[in-house]
Amino acid sequence: MQLPDDIFTEPANIDPDTLANLGPLLRLAGVWEGKAGQDVNPKADGPQRRGYTERIELQPIDAQPNGPQLFYGLRYHTHINDPEEAITFHDQVGYWLWEPATGLIQQTLAIPRGQVLLAAGHTKADADHFVVEAKRGQTNYGICSTDFLEGAFRTDSYRLEIRFHDDGTWSYDSRTMLAVRGEDEPFLHHDTNRLTLIASPDCNPWQGILNASKSGA
Repeated sequence: MQLPDDIFTEPANIDPDTLANLGPLLRLAGVWEGKAGQDVNPKADGPQRRGYTERIELQPIDAQPNGPQLFYGLRYHTHINDPEEAITFHDQVGYWLWEPATGLIQQTLAIPRGQVLLAAGHTKADADHFVVEAKRGQTNYGICSTDFLEGAFRTDSYRLEIRFHDDGTWSYDSRTMLAVRGEDEPFLHHDTNRLTLIASPDCNPWQGILNASKSGA
């Protein structure tokens, strides 16, 4: 990345309306449900395949400048259950970020088992699909895990493809390569699901304040 000479000065005119500046992320904004998730994960006696249900909430945040760099984004929370159990199958939080000036798209991810990552890719504002990736050992778009996960289920790479469909739904294909202790070959941890909108997104806080001011509230 070529850095500008001035790394301190923020853009002069930042649009407060995040939803109007999300590019491809606009089609992710809102609350979604998917009931046909499929997961393939490693177990002692071989790969386990199981279905899951999922709820994802993606809400707009205020614009985020890094000096002259400007992101618009969504804060998200993913909650996944086994359809036959009330307990959590998987929980995940993070941000989706879009840089309109360059087409950079980023996903931050944190799970409560001691793992975080930052994945990235490039796409167009009107794209019908995009891919973000991260690799272990990279200092920009990489993966960080606990000692146990590093030793037992080391994550070497992460690839997530998002695809939008004509009926307003979207789907994902997540492929994580794991080095499982005691196994000679890497294991492909594979997850897929298709999500349907159940609630529209809120506006971001800054825009909400402006809307309230205009309405006299």
